[in-house]
Amino acid sequence: MAKGSYLGEFEQLVLITLVRLGGDGYGAQVRREIIASTGRDVALGSVYATLDRLETKGYLRSRKSEPLPVPGGRGRRSFVVTPAGQRRLSDALGLLQKLTDHDFESAMAALESGS
Repeated sequence: MAKGSYLGEFEQLVLITLVRLGGDGYGAQVRREIIASTGRDVALGSVYATLDRLETKGYLRSRKSEPLPVPGGRGRRSFVVTPAGQRRLSDALGLLQKLTDHDFESAMAALESGS
């Protein structure tokens, strides 16, 4: 992979969350799912910054919905994982799997026991 093409931890969380949501979701929904799944509190601004960055990289595309049927209702911007985003996430998860496959459990046990 080229330098700069790796996904950061939070980018991975956002992409995984969108996949879990069926490949399509909006910022507040992604934030709620990350909090519920990980217990990690994240700022909505961080989610939107990451969604924008992933869209710029071509891993997501966005679309604006019709305004909500309430006074002053605005449309939601939802994000869809692109095929490039699916490939990049699969590559990132495969790399983590590869790193942890080779005697990782025994290495962690040795660290915990102080050996």
